[in-house]
Amino acid sequence: MASPFADIVDLLNITPPGDEFAVERVKERDRKLTKPPGSLGELERLVEFLARWQGKAKPTMDSPMVAIFAGNHGVTEQGVSAFPRAVTAQMVANFTAGGAAISQICQLHELNLRVFELALEVPTGDITRAAAMDDRMCAATVAYGMEAIAGKPDVIAIGEMGIGNTTVAAAIYAALFGGTGADWVGRGTGVDDAGLKRKADAVDRALARHAGELGDPLAVLARLGGREIAAMLGAIIAARAQKTPVIVDGFVATAAAAVAHAANPASIDHCVFAHTSAEHGHARALAAMGKTPLLDLGMRLGEGTGAALAMVLAKTALHLHRNMATFESAGVSDKS
Repeated sequence: MASPFADIVDLLNITPPGDEFAVERVKERDRKLTKPPGSLGELERLVEFLARWQGKAKPTMDSPMVAIFAGNHGVTEQGVSAFPRAVTAQMVANFTAGGAAISQICQLHELNLRVFELALEVPTGDITRAAAMDDRMCAATVAYGMEAIAGKPDVIAIGEMGIGNTTVAAAIYAALFGGTGADWVGRGTGVDDAGLKRKADAVDRALARHAGELGDPLAVLARLGGREIAAMLGAIIAARAQKTPVIVDGFVATAAAAVAHAANPASIDHCVFAHTSAEHGHARALAAMGKTPLLDLGMRLGEGTGAALAMVLAKTALHLHRNMATFESAGVSDKS
C-alpha cells in the first residue's frame, strides 16, 4: 500500500527554479534610481526576491495575504502552557473581530487576513503518550493547507495560533536537528520556571515515546507536530507551484519550513524568514537551515505578526523600486 505521504514527498521534490531574468531586470532598474548602488540593502534584495519567485520583471503586491492557521494540542494536558486550551478558539474569534495585534497590523497596512481553523474541538494526540496525528490525517491536513491559498495571493505570510504549539515545535526541532527538550523549549506564552521544566520534560518523553518512528521528516510531523504546522507546510508547497513568495513567521511557523527543508532543502528557496523570535530555539533552527531572518525585534507573539511586519517592509521596498525617480528623470547627475 502506498504511503499517504507519497504525493507530498513528490511535491517537495518538484522545485521549479526562480526567474533570474526577472531579477536582472529589477537590478537594471535599481541601478538607474537616484541613490548609490546597494544603499537600500535588504530592501533591494526583497524586491529581487519577489521578482525571482513571482517570475515577474515588475513584481507586484496587489493581493498580499496573511494566513493564520489555528490548531489545538493534547500535550497541553502536561501543563506546558500558561493559558488554557480554550484560548485558541477565543483568539481566533478575536482575529476575526479585529481585536488582535495581527488584525490591527493587517488593517493599517491593507494586508488581506485569512484565518483557518483546524478542528479546534478535537485536539491532536498528547505527544508524550500517542502520535499527534496518524499519517492519513497528517497528509490530509497538508493538503488542506495547500488549498488555503487557492485565491492566488501574490505574496503570502504564514503564521499560527495554538495553545501548546511551542512545545510541539520544539519537539519537531529536536527530532530534526538533535538535542534535548531543554535545548529547544522557551517560555512560549509566559510559563514560569516550573512550566519551562515541564515543557522540556514533555519534549524528552515524546522523543523517547516515538523514537522508532522518526525516520523521515513527515513522520516527525505526524508523530510530534500539529494540524496548524501541517497546514503551513501545505501552504509552502502550494506556493512554490503557484509562483508565490512566502514570508515565514516565528518559532512555530518555521517548524513547518524545517520539515520541508529536512525533506529537500531546495523546497524552501521561495521562503524568506521574517524575524528571530525571542524563543531561543528559533535562532538555532534558522542557523541549522542556513537562513538569515530579516528582523530581530524580541517578539514571541505568533499570530503571523512578525511575518506581517516583514510584508510591510517588502511593500515599502517595492513602492520605492516602482516610484523613485531615475537619475535621468530627476535631472540628477549619475556617478562618473
